[in-house]
Amino acid sequence: MTILNAPTPSSLAPDEVIEAPVRRVHPLAWLILIGIGLYFFVPLILTFWWSLRAEKDILGFEAYGRLFADANFWSSLAETVVDSIATIVLSLLIIVPTAFWVTLRLPKLRPAVEFVTLLPFVIPPVVLVLGILRLYARPPLLLTSTYGSSRLVLICIYAAISFPYMFRSVDTGLRAIDVRSLTEAAQTLGAGWATILGRVILPNIRVALLSGSLLTFAIVFGEYAIAVYMAQHTFGPFMANLTRSKVYEPAAMAIVAVAIVWVAMVMISYVTRPRDRR
Repeated sequence: MTILNAPTPSSLAPDEVIEAPVRRVHPLAWLILIGIGLYFFVPLILTFWWSLRAEKDILGFEAYGRLFADANFWSSLAETVVDSIATIVLSLLIIVPTAFWVTLRLPKLRPAVEFVTLLPFVIPPVVLVLGILRLYARPPLLLTSTYGSSRLVLICIYAAISFPYMFRSVDTGLRAIDVRSLTEAAQTLGAGWATILGRVILPNIRVALLSGSLLTFAIVFGEYAIAVYMAQHTFGPFMANLTRSKVYEPAAMAIVAVAIVWVAMVMISYVTRPRDRR
């Protein structure tokens, strides 16, 4: 029996080389992409242009200089960054073991866990913070008597608000890998649950963890209502107070806030990009 081998591209004549078809993008897709770009970037461009008009008949960065010279700006920024990091850590400590255990042992509880994590979407932030103040602002659970204790309660509220985003990011990452096989292989080698989570599961869902962390960071960075009711001097209340007394500095601050979030996105993209391994 004779076996006929298909010709390889290197064995074909120059005029017989098969070219892959070029996939063309539909014009409607370009229109949608351009429309989305205009929707997001035109307001940013106009805000940036307005922030440059602090001096009469001169385009400059005077508004940014005034903003950076304000000590309250740096204190509110530092406090918001610390709150964001604490919220991300707390959310990961709660969501990662929960999602891991549901995926591994209790898949039937997934609808119930998803429902619980969706509650922050159902309950408005104002209603949530008022209920928490009614509970923790009086004995025996007096946790809002000082600024520091109120800040801890605020971080817990932020962690609860981030559950919908963090859980779905982690759950998507866990579904993309074979959790059961990885866990059984690690247990065969004598690893405990802490080692399995820290050295087996987490490295395989790194992208999902960073995506959820970025969403959480963006939520905490721009939150206003809860911080005001908790009497916290974070970025949102500082920006709201700035709009009541200044004209050009709020636009400069909005551009700075967007720039900080974009820098965080670029850093996450750099960390999660594939690297060549020799």
